[in-house]
Amino acid sequence: MPPTPDTHARLDAWIDQHFDEQVRFLQQLVQVPTDTPPGDNAPHAEATAELIRAWGFEAERHPVPAQDVRDYGMQSITNLIVRRPYGDGGPTVALNAHGDVVPPGEGWTREPYGAQIEDGQLYGRASAVSKSDFSTFTFAVRALEAVAKPTHGAVELHFTYDEEFGGELGPGWLLKHGLTKPDLMIAAGFSYEVVTAHNGCLQMEVTVHGKMAHAAVPDTGVDALQAAVHVMNALYAENTAYRQVTSGVPGIRHPYLNIGRIEGGTNTNVIPGKVVLKLDRRMIPEEQPAEVEARLRQVIADAAAGFNRWRGVSGDDAVRVDIRRLLLARAMTPLPGNAPLVDALQKHGEAVFGDRPPAVGTPLYTDVRLYVERGIPGVIYGAGPRTVLESHAKRADERVDLQDLRRATKVIARTLADLLQSS
Repeated sequence: MPPTPDTHARLDAWIDQHFDEQVRFLQQLVQVPTDTPPGDNAPHAEATAELIRAWGFEAERHPVPAQDVRDYGMQSITNLIVRRPYGDGGPTVALNAHGDVVPPGEGWTREPYGAQIEDGQLYGRASAVSKSDFSTFTFAVRALEAVAKPTHGAVELHFTYDEEFGGELGPGWLLKHGLTKPDLMIAAGFSYEVVTAHNGCLQMEVTVHGKMAHAAVPDTGVDALQAAVHVMNALYAENTAYRQVTSGVPGIRHPYLNIGRIEGGTNTNVIPGKVVLKLDRRMIPEEQPAEVEARLRQVIADAAAGFNRWRGVSGDDAVRVDIRRLLLARAMTPLPGNAPLVDALQKHGEAVFGDRPPAVGTPLYTDVRLYVERGIPGVIYGAGPRTVLESHAKRADERVDLQDLRRATKVIARTLADLLQSS
């Protein structure tokens, strides 16, 4: 039988009664840095495993081999799985949140890892994305077991540590090695929408090779930075054209490209001999990644060739360009089996928040695609505001509204009770 309104009310009450404890748990998670890069994240996994042991949750530790991690550009990864089996005849529902975060950067008015609470907001790097949902998911499961006491199915908590690098050594590694295969999954997200689709992402490193020379005799060198400007102008022209390519998925508009990092040169009085660009190309669900990558490679090669023609040079006096793919994250598209997730989250989102959260796409890319690619229906839902901008994710003064945290925990707990109801 499905849970009764009384069961839902008692789940809510349990979460209210334990909310101070949940907030302290989140503060402890935020206070252990997980800047990625450099990506030394095993200590946070160990701290998380120790904290949840107090509630009878035994975390399986799955360290990724050190050489694999180093080859990936990080220092340490230990992924956690907490398995909570309840009985035969129901689905296994995975709840995934990632602990790795971009470094704090500049401009903070609060300590990035202080987990300070002010005016009902908890501040700190990863307070919103997505250590908040370590606590949302953990306390939803605690409430479920204390109140609803399911006798069918299972829940798994997946706490992983490389979303910022693409997820392949996080959920991808767990799935590849057969360590988990849930029937349904919910990934960390925000509270005011249920995300069923997201963009893909292609990241590339473009190295422009010129020839160093003294700035007093510039004609004896080949200015790699000047050539890189030609490449960047060609890429930005592509970005302008992308505005004419629209997606049919609500919440997703058009593709876009960002050049997020530039490195090069040796000194102010030296013609730069090498410049490295790192770019991020977001792909709407309708695009084909192979076609997108081929087009970008052609645009870059044509720009470099055009620069050489403009200078009238060839051979050793010509710039050359090397292109390396850093990341390919495919778009997430809805699987038919996600309907029970969407229906339950929308129903309880409306009951708890007062408004029915829409089912939409997002321009972000997430680890959910790794589950969906293996046929596991998934959605994105968790604790947070209406937009990434409001959360300050990846910016100074990231924060989560504690009332969003409280209410999202109730929505997840109610949803799990519905999904694990007796058949």
